[in-house]
Amino acid sequence: MAEESLVRLAERYRRFATDEARGVSPHYERLARDIAASADVLRFLIDLPPPRRQPNLLLGAATLIAGRPPDIKSLTRMVARRAEELRATMLARTTQTNDPARCAVLLPLLAALPQPLALIEVGASAGLCLLPDRYGYDWGHARLAPPSPDAPVFGCAVTGPAPLPTALPRIVWRAGLDLNPLDVASDEDTAWLSALIWPEQEDRRRNLRAALAVARRDPPRVVRGDLLRDLETLMAEAPAEATLVVFHTAVLAYVSTAEARLHFVDTVRQSRAVWISNEVPSVFHDIAIRAPAAPSGRFLLAVDGVPKAWTGPHGQSLEWFPGREGPP
Repeated sequence: MAEESLVRLAERYRRFATDEARGVSPHYERLARDIAASADVLRFLIDLPPPRRQPNLLLGAATLIAGRPPDIKSLTRMVARRAEELRATMLARTTQTNDPARCAVLLPLLAALPQPLALIEVGASAGLCLLPDRYGYDWGHARLAPPSPDAPVFGCAVTGPAPLPTALPRIVWRAGLDLNPLDVASDEDTAWLSALIWPEQEDRRRNLRAALAVARRDPPRVVRGDLLRDLETLMAEAPAEATLVVFHTAVLAYVSTAEARLHFVDTVRQSRAVWISNEVPSVFHDIAIRAPAAPSGRFLLAVDGVPKAWTGPHGQSLEWFPGREGPP
């Protein structure tokens, strides 16, 4: 049975190399393939709980502890010599990639809603995606200047009839919900966010630093809680005169069962909130089957269960579906 588990784990890392890292991070593609062939690293991983064996968590934890592993030899030495430290980090941390550039694919939807807005992000991490009105955007043939000169400007390649806004949305209330909120003022927490950024992605690292500087001036509120139990309480705090929006990106895949995800959806749909989801297509199969054929490695952006566009996982692209150019 253990050998069968090792085989499946090796295949998971090979899939990560092929489906996620290829064309994005040659370093992580190569390293993930080498991990899949390393008995020492696989045996270390198999002793962790299944949710803690994921590639991004291992690579981020190794980076946080000792800097980016240059090769499999370096990672194997860490597993041999610093296994307890690596294990403790992987048990204490989760992959809370808080990429503020994802706001570039959310903004067309937010700007088209009746203003003003009240935002709730579930799985908010440090809450950087709760600040879409504090950044600038460049969609190629349309641009929105940032409200402050030091704020980042997120580039996003757009295809299709996306309703690109001419003004930033007006947000009067915002809050996040997360099992383990990160603090934008904490050096330890922000180091973890930086460690989760892949090699070769210096633009993302630079944008993270700029977004953190913006957030520290007026930190977003992120509440510790479970999206399956605590969302209704948080929604009740939102001002009644604002359009309430509940949104999430790359979060519901970590809700382990389809029944639990359905419970979350029912909670949102039975409220007054507009629901914006930006997830891998497999998370909501009933939404994905109504979308065009999925390109590799994209998220599916939807409003109230209606598919709108394919998006790059880090907000780098927006592929709007024909016939979906109207407001949400």
